[in-house]
Amino acid sequence: MSTQNELVKEGNSTLDVAALVLSGGALVGALVGALALFEVFAITDAVAGLSVARWFGVLLAALGLGTLGVGAASRSGLVRSEPDRTAGPVAGAVFGLVGFVVGGLVASQTLGLGTLWPVVAVLVAAVTVVATVYPRGDVGATLPSGLLALLAGTVVAGGVVAPGWSWTPIEGSFTLNADIAVPLLAIAIGFLVAWMASRAYGGFGTHGKQSGAYLLVSASAAGMLLLLVLLVSYIVVRGWAPMTEGVKWGLFWANWTYFYVPPIDRYVIIDGPVLWFHWPFVMNGYALLNDVNGIMPAVVGTVWLVLGAVLFAVPLGVGAAVFLTEYAGQSRFTALVEVSTNGLWSTPSIVYGLFGWAFLVPRLGNNQSILAGQLVLGFMLLPLVIITSREALMSVPDAYRDASAALGVGQWETIKSVVLPAAMPGVTTGVILGVGRIAGETAPILLVAAGAPFPSDAPNVLSSFQLSTAPPFVTNDALLQATSALPYQLYAVITAGVNENAGLAWGTALVLLLVVLSFYAIGIASRIYFRKRLEA
Repeated sequence: MSTQNELVKEGNSTLDVAALVLSGGALVGALVGALALFEVFAITDAVAGLSVARWFGVLLAALGLGTLGVGAASRSGLVRSEPDRTAGPVAGAVFGLVGFVVGGLVASQTLGLGTLWPVVAVLVAAVTVVATVYPRGDVGATLPSGLLALLAGTVVAGGVVAPGWSWTPIEGSFTLNADIAVPLLAIAIGFLVAWMASRAYGGFGTHGKQSGAYLLVSASAAGMLLLLVLLVSYIVVRGWAPMTEGVKWGLFWANWTYFYVPPIDRYVIIDGPVLWFHWPFVMNGYALLNDVNGIMPAVVGTVWLVLGAVLFAVPLGVGAAVFLTEYAGQSRFTALVEVSTNGLWSTPSIVYGLFGWAFLVPRLGNNQSILAGQLVLGFMLLPLVIITSREALMSVPDAYRDASAALGVGQWETIKSVVLPAAMPGVTTGVILGVGRIAGETAPILLVAAGAPFPSDAPNVLSSFQLSTAPPFVTNDALLQATSALPYQLYAVITAGVNENAGLAWGTALVLLLVVLSFYAIGIASRIYFRKRLEA
């Protein structure tokens, strides 16, 4: 009996090691594919005498052979395993879809079957589903994924899909080249092979399915974080040089101030260190004589648009949430408002822009203006503020309200002094999410607020306020003028010809990213402040 237990332990250990090696190799291939997709390196770069594309093919072929070998070893009894009766319907559906795509591409592009390709695609999908679901779990998990990886590796390593290869599915449509196709193959097949190979960990049985599910969840979370890092890094790498072009700074000794002293009939001059800083891309406008054309008017316009939207939407949204939660209670009216706010938050931004263009612009001087943009963005922000503020208020324990009422405090004083401070971290989170959305919107700004795409001066809102004796008693002509904004400027640069203005486009994108992140930082700092104040 002890000998049998030792054999079972040894067999399972061998299978587990093989599963870990295959899963790790597949995930590494997917990671390298993502790096190649974001141009960290090119597939034409040579490594040990072979191009990166060929190495991708070799890796995929090796993964395919390894996966087939693990399945064959389990099926033949060379290693001990406890496979289920079938690989499961989820695996069958996934590989059926893969079979449909592969069969359709081969039939339409390679064999040139024309209108018959759907029939071939359906037949290949059906065969793939049967090959996945009908055999034992070990064969069904490894056979389709191994053959797919082996086929893709052979095609790439054999030079069929190599640097210089391109494919246009429909004349005049997009063109897929090897720089994108090879990394995408490495990512997609890497995840499939890792998923199926992880099922071998524990013997293809229930434990194997749990391992596969755990790997999928973990890989998805890691993939999202990696995608975020790669996107931000890609923008930073492309936009850093144009954004920092011409930056100058210095520390020198200069006059701080001076004043006249009558008794000695002399001027007294006070000197001190002065820090000088010049950032042309952010501090300049767009002009013919500038050494570096900048986006300062767009930055200022974005700040005013977002600030006005926040000042408009946050008080209304929080007030509405307080009324719905603390006074209206659970009623048909509350349910109607909840459905309406959810629908408004899901409404496309272009619809808000059309509303502003048709309703607000004619009533605000019939011109595109900062005020119209602030109101439209405020309408977009308002539903999310109501939703998140309501959830934050509802999450405040009723014990807080009961304790305040037991002390004889009125309802409004309880809301103001107890409920709202406890809900402020959640309210701030909702505002952060909303600001992140409206700061990057282009369609509403294009319709209701956009002026010249490359202005030379920023809107001077602060110094334009004037008091008058006639309603509305306070006027500001700058708010009724059109402005630029970072999303609109980026759109204008791209439509003007991104090949000629690529540096300006990437620099603008990086500044927009930094502006949004700065709004996030302010919101996070506010949330931390309110949370510490609540805990104090």
